[in-house]
Amino acid sequence: MRSAAKYVWIIIAITFVGGFLFAQASGLLGRAPVTTTTAVAKVNGAEILYTDYERAVQNRSQQASQQLGRALTLDEDARLRQEVFDDMVNDALLQQEYKKRGITVTDEEIIKFAQTSPPPELLRSPELQTEGQFDPAKYRRYLANPAAREGGLLQYLEAYYRQEIPRQKLFMQVTSDVYPSDARLWSMWRDSHDSAQVTYAALRTDLISDSSVKVSDDEISSYYDAHKKQYERPGRAVLSLLTIPRAVTAADTAAARARAEQLRAEIVGGQKFEDVAKRESSDSGSARQGGDLGRGGKGRFVPEFEKAAYALTPGEVSQPVLSPFGYHLIRVDEKKGDTLSVRHILVPIGQSDSSAARTDREADAVAKLAASQEDPKKFDQAVAQYKLSRASVVALEGEPVSWLGKPVPSVSAWAFGGAKVGETSDLYDAPDAYYLARLDSLTQGGQQPLSEVKEEIRHRIAQDKKVEQLVPRAEKIAQQAASSSLEQAAAANGTKAEQTPVFSRTSLVPGLGQFTQAIGAAFALPKGALSGPVPSRDGVYVLRIDRRVDADKGAWQAQKAQQRDQVTNALRQQRIREYLAGLRESAKIVDNRKDVQAAARRQSAT
Repeated sequence: MRSAAKYVWIIIAITFVGGFLFAQASGLLGRAPVTTTTAVAKVNGAEILYTDYERAVQNRSQQASQQLGRALTLDEDARLRQEVFDDMVNDALLQQEYKKRGITVTDEEIIKFAQTSPPPELLRSPELQTEGQFDPAKYRRYLANPAAREGGLLQYLEAYYRQEIPRQKLFMQVTSDVYPSDARLWSMWRDSHDSAQVTYAALRTDLISDSSVKVSDDEISSYYDAHKKQYERPGRAVLSLLTIPRAVTAADTAAARARAEQLRAEIVGGQKFEDVAKRESSDSGSARQGGDLGRGGKGRFVPEFEKAAYALTPGEVSQPVLSPFGYHLIRVDEKKGDTLSVRHILVPIGQSDSSAARTDREADAVAKLAASQEDPKKFDQAVAQYKLSRASVVALEGEPVSWLGKPVPSVSAWAFGGAKVGETSDLYDAPDAYYLARLDSLTQGGQQPLSEVKEEIRHRIAQDKKVEQLVPRAEKIAQQAASSSLEQAAAANGTKAEQTPVFSRTSLVPGLGQFTQAIGAAFALPKGALSGPVPSRDGVYVLRIDRRVDADKGAWQAQKAQQRDQVTNALRQQRIREYLAGLRESAKIVDNRKDVQAAARRQSAT
């Protein structure tokens, strides 16, 4: 019944954060940037209060930090804040829909759902499982247990179902008419089971020089006006990135192995593997479960780990196993064929205390020298003085920066969180290095002005004009092929005929692409037929249908019921996504977050 305690802590956390925010707003902690009535957003006139938003962010941030076993990076925090905001906007829209449609929830419905449809987190709770499966009998005993009831479980369930039941009722209304017909199912089956093979001659747009195609400014403007939504882009920042690596030595590797051997000796000497894993493993996700990695077949783990695991007998503890993540101690609890139930303890390879202290001192000194909002040249001085590597990187709003294949924490969120061009960031810590960034340029996101995308549009229009110029040449190939062969006609016109492998309507076909006009033509013509010119984005094709095999209708009939279930579920999910997107598209949403956060930053600076 240990899991009941988490609901008590959730209630305590909410009470604490709410009191803290109220104290800020009421001025008890000093002059406050916001009040209890400050709206972070309005959804069709309904306000989302800043205090409610921050409370939800803090609650979810706390949960995420507990799961990760560390504090969130700025990138993770920014992503979490966006998710919270989207959820609150969607909830406001749904509440308005419930009211409009007269959707309510009764106490009797809550009791019924609580008894028969546990929330997902309870379905996954190890305490409520038997042999890896949810056990309804354990769940019923859990509901009746006084400790769980006193721990806030019933309040949690009531809150959950008051939100979930109306949502289900609404979605049932929205998807009530979703039912794929036999004709639609057969068409979908044919898309993936009809097959074709073609020989094609392609005239690519690179056969025509750019200088021979003229695109006017009026054409560019007209295209831009008709396709503005295509040119909505995220914010873009260019940064100078300074890296202070955490150099790992052979002595560090040896120390990690020695620590793993010491932990193994404890287990062999009588300590429980699960207790040692909870206390020592750096894999925080599995450590909370005593190192449990679950039950499954091959292909779940990196090769070094998997080879060692499958060599063990149940109950045996491995010697330290080196993988890209560090050293592992592995124990197999159960082995049935290729299916293993396995636990591990991870000891990462990191710097020794003395090496880490040297790196920390250097990083602090570099950050102190480079830090300036007024003089960007100090960043360059720090690079030169400490002989550090510097790179120019591009950050897109909402996405973490990546450098040499590794994510760089917090830099992107900092760049788009109010930093000024020329400003140097704080020092950001990662397992492999410290990072420091200078913001060199910043382009705000949103719809790009014509001046920014003019050349991109010019190229798109030029491609279309090239395709138009190639159509007469493709017609000539088709006419000659009708009286000779496609191979001869292609060669006579400076190209060659190529044959595809066998493909379906949904295949990615070498030379033809995927979901293109050429693939559609391959299934629209009978075997042996020649096509006319078939335009595409990058050229024009002439096809000969070499092979056509229709799908087996008997095989389709045999699996139709299963297909209908799968397709119905997929269509319902698609309908719900489209419905929610439609609600949001038609809603009047005013997002004040940047203004409120900017005001908070100004207030904190005074």
